[in-house]
Amino acid sequence: MQAIDRLAFIGNSLPRRCGIATFTTELQRAVARLPAGIETRIVAMTDHDQAYAYPPVVGFQIHDQNRREYIHAADWLNDSHFQAVSLQHEFGIFGGDAGGYLLELLPRLAMPVITTLHTILQEPRPAQRAVMNGIIAATSILVVMAEKARDMLQTIYRVPARKIEVIAHGVPDYPFQEPAAAKASLGFAGRPVILTFGLLSPSKGIEVVIDAMPMILRGTPDALYVVLGATHPNLVRDQGESYRERLLKRARERGVADSVVFLDRFVDQATLLEFISMCDVYVTPYLNEAQMTSGTLAYSFALGKAVVSTPYWHAQELLAGERGILVPFGDATAIGVAIAGLLTDVARRESLRARAYAYSRSMTWERTAEFYLATAERARQLYGVRTPAPRSEVAMVPDSLIVPPMRLGHLLSMCDDTGLLQHAAWSVPDRSHGYCIDDNARALLLACSLDAADRHHLPEMVVSRLTAFIQHAWNPDLRRFRNFMSFDRRWLEPSGSEDSHGRTLWALGECARRDVGQLRRVWARALFSEAAPIVEQFSSPRAWAFALLGLDGYCEVAPLDADAARLRTLLADRLMAALDSTQGADWKWFEDGLSYDNARLPQALIVTGAACGDDAYLTAGLDTLRWLMDLQTTADNSFRPVGSASFGDKRVKPRLFDQQPLEATAAVAACLAAAGHDDNPRWTADAEMSFAWFLGRNDLSALLVDLQTGGCRDGLHADRANENRGGESSVSYLLALTDIHRLSTANGQAATQPVRMVLSA
Repeated sequence: MQAIDRLAFIGNSLPRRCGIATFTTELQRAVARLPAGIETRIVAMTDHDQAYAYPPVVGFQIHDQNRREYIHAADWLNDSHFQAVSLQHEFGIFGGDAGGYLLELLPRLAMPVITTLHTILQEPRPAQRAVMNGIIAATSILVVMAEKARDMLQTIYRVPARKIEVIAHGVPDYPFQEPAAAKASLGFAGRPVILTFGLLSPSKGIEVVIDAMPMILRGTPDALYVVLGATHPNLVRDQGESYRERLLKRARERGVADSVVFLDRFVDQATLLEFISMCDVYVTPYLNEAQMTSGTLAYSFALGKAVVSTPYWHAQELLAGERGILVPFGDATAIGVAIAGLLTDVARRESLRARAYAYSRSMTWERTAEFYLATAERARQLYGVRTPAPRSEVAMVPDSLIVPPMRLGHLLSMCDDTGLLQHAAWSVPDRSHGYCIDDNARALLLACSLDAADRHHLPEMVVSRLTAFIQHAWNPDLRRFRNFMSFDRRWLEPSGSEDSHGRTLWALGECARRDVGQLRRVWARALFSEAAPIVEQFSSPRAWAFALLGLDGYCEVAPLDADAARLRTLLADRLMAALDSTQGADWKWFEDGLSYDNARLPQALIVTGAACGDDAYLTAGLDTLRWLMDLQTTADNSFRPVGSASFGDKRVKPRLFDQQPLEATAAVAACLAAAGHDDNPRWTADAEMSFAWFLGRNDLSALLVDLQTGGCRDGLHADRANENRGGESSVSYLLALTDIHRLSTANGQAATQPVRMVLSA
């Protein structure tokens, strides 16, 4: 693979005034200066309708609240053939809730993304976690600047270690100098100088140092505290200069106004380095530990300054090993003692300086640029060229979603004069895999569900072909349904699986209850009666559950069928016995492992318990569904179905991938069944959460449905969505959509109006 020669950066950029802009610009410059001769460009984030005189290296800018510009930026990066992208992420610089507009850009990129996380939240709110999950999914390698950050990514966000690199904050390669010359140049000759620099904001803790100044001045009367930096632009926009004025007033009240100098300036790097050079002690008095990186700390440390700092995360690691002094948050006395001691103890101050400077030689911008380039090369070797998601199929992660209208075009394209084809290559029906009764039974369930909703209908000819397929699948000699048929209409087996037989009974039971055609209802009832008895010999819990769901419909229209009633009790008791034999304190399930269509087992007990008036069935169904949904709900209140890689695992936490649409559909239906018999509001919320998985509230923030045709992608792999739109997936989505539409109608929303689904946090 050819070495990288074109690298793009996304982030704030100078002359915008903020730490991220400085970092992005310095990193880009350092990479451009490497001997490899790499061409670099910046995609700059522009805030709040501001305008900046960007240099030519900024090839594209995004106005943070303009959602379309994120899409255009992705197109520009792809069309410009960049081989990798370095993204600088900080909450607050991207538009949308929690910066969610960024997820319009990342999945569309055709090259690996290396994301530098400047902040990692320990307790993100749901929208922040959802956006972080989307960024993590779209990123090849995540870069952090501290070991603490690595630990948080692994424990809070479940990021595998192989996906994380720790690269120190870059610093200028500046000679170790005594402060006298710089003091003379800046007008501070002969004064012991304490320095803080950076954009002013209340979180910086400058008032604590002001409170410490009387103690410091008792030992060093001519000491001077210099505060260099403009007020943060966002603070100026919202509050003007009131914060700076409060600091000036505090200095006057403490009697130290003559010993505190505020320089309201945003200086270039050369001037900044001269100011750092002239100080004797550098202080970072931040007020809380949740500061993963600090450019001001890194720069001062790299110039060999004696640093006094509160123990925020970056400082804890950088100043360990006697490379600086840590003091408690908000403790003016401790800060005063530490600074006063360094101003009078020259030997200790020089020792700290020497250790800091020596340690920082591995952090220079040149070394940092080399590390970033090596990381980008590794990302290309591991992940290669990405397949970007089509523009119309990348989802936002909002807190509310518009439920799409019913679209049946793709499903109809998957049907021919035999029935519903199993698979598709992208959206094109793939005849090579033929048909199966599983998918045709699901499609008949959809036809009955649509008829019951009294909104849309499958064409009569299509429903006739589905029922004809099921009739033809019946093997009277074995009393079983066949499952797989080749495209040339040859059955590939004399009988199908127990599960496919049970699912066909489910479709027949619903057809007997709901089909609009009286003769078809009679047919379904008769075939159900003939095919049901064999289930008594089955051992599959899912076959029992599917048959119970079919019996719910059949027994309603055949209440005098004693054999059906006996079978219903028998199968429900078997599920109860299976639950009793396997459940434990932390395992409330019917089997030793989780598999596919999991929520159908609790659903079967819920509907059976309600129909038979058996509280034990109902309670068991609700309890197992509650356990399952807790297992399938992420910390940010998103649905995460049991991944197919988990199938066969014994009593362990399910694996994340591959995720399949039928799991979300089963969860929607089961939760709505629970909502009909338990007044806990969680059930409708869980149903909506599960449906939102189709619309992008998932681990990849990927829109799984084509809103124009109703086609549905076949699921989520670890790194991408499956682009094929087979029969099972598309029918699963439409079944779930029908359930959600029915829920909205029950809640009084007009069927002809768009349905807004509010997702609870």
